[in-house]
Amino acid sequence: MNRDQKVKVPLAFKRYRSAINTELRSVLADRKSPLYEMMRYHLGWADEQGNPVRGSPGKALRPTLCLLACEAVGGSWYKALPAAAGMELMHNFSLIHDDIQDDDRERRHRPTVWSIWGKSQAINAGDALATIAGLSLLGLAQRGIPAGRQLLTHKLMYEACLTTIEGQYLDISYESRFDILVSDYLEMIERKTAALIARSLEVGALLGSDDEDVIRGLSRFGWNLGLAFQVRDDILGIWGDERKTGKPWGSDIRHKKKSLPIAYALETAKGKARRELVDIYQEEVIDDEGVRVVLGILEAIQAGVYAQSLANEYYSAALKQLRGLSLLPWPRSQLRDMARFVVERES
Repeated sequence: MNRDQKVKVPLAFKRYRSAINTELRSVLADRKSPLYEMMRYHLGWADEQGNPVRGSPGKALRPTLCLLACEAVGGSWYKALPAAAGMELMHNFSLIHDDIQDDDRERRHRPTVWSIWGKSQAINAGDALATIAGLSLLGLAQRGIPAGRQLLTHKLMYEACLTTIEGQYLDISYESRFDILVSDYLEMIERKTAALIARSLEVGALLGSDDEDVIRGLSRFGWNLGLAFQVRDDILGIWGDERKTGKPWGSDIRHKKKSLPIAYALETAKGKARRELVDIYQEEVIDDEGVRVVLGILEAIQAGVYAQSLANEYYSAALKQLRGLSLLPWPRSQLRDMARFVVERES
C-alpha cells in the first residue's frame, strides 16, 4: 500500500456506531458510584471529574463485527446489540488490566485508568466491567432471542474471555524468556486477540442463523482476522506514528514486549546482533539509545517486512473463508473491507 494514500475505513463502523453507543450507555445508565465513573472515563465518555466529553472511544471493532455477521446471515442486527455490547465491554475489561500489567500510562492519547486512580481501584473497575459484560447479555431476552441461544452466547463470550486471559498469561511469561520462537508468539496471540474477535463473529452469526456451516465459516474468518489484527498492531507498536497510535515512541520495546518482530529477531538474528538484543532486553530500563539499537537489529533482518507479509497471509486466509458462504452482498463486501482495513490501518 502507498503510505501517502489514506486507509479506507469500512462503512460498517459508521452504520452501527450510534446503536452500539446507545446500548453501551444503557448498560451503565443506572450505576452511579465513582467506580462506574472510572469505566465511563476509560470508555471515552467522561473526563477525570466525570464530566461528559467528546473523546475517542476506540474503533468498536468487535461489536461492529458481531452486528455485521448477524446482518450478513440475514438476521436482525438490532437483536444482537446486547451481545455486541457484551463483547465490547469484555474487551475493555481486558484493556484496563492490560494497562496495569504493562505499566502503560497512556491509552488513546489519555492517561490510563490506573495512572489516575491507582492499580488497586483499576483492578476493581476492570473486574466490574467484565461482570457487567455478562449482565448486558440479559438484553437478548427482551429482543426475543430464545433461551438456548442466550445461554450459548453467554458460554461463547466467557470461554473467549478465559482464552484471552490465557493469552495474557503467556504474554507476561514471555517477558523474562529469550527462547521465544515465532510459533510461541502465534500461540499466544491466538488466545489473547484472535479468540474474542472470532467469537464476536460467531455469536453474531448464531443470533441470525441456524446454518452451522456459515456460523463456523464466519468464526474461522474472525480467527484469521484476529491474527492479522494483532500482527499489524505489533508493527504499529514499533514503527507506528505515535500521533496516530497514541503510544509513545518505542513503547513496545521499552516495555520489553516479545511481539512478533522481537520473536522473529530472537529466532533469526545471529551472533553479535542477537547477543546485543538479549543484553538490551535484560537491562532494567531500555533508554532511547537502546531503542535505536533494537530498531537497527530489526531493520537489518527485515523484521517489519516479515511481519507485514504474515499479516497479509492471514488477510488472504480470512478472505478465503468468506468464499462459498451464503451471505448478503453488502455485509459480505464490508467483511472484505474490514479485513483489508485491519492489515493496512495506521492506528
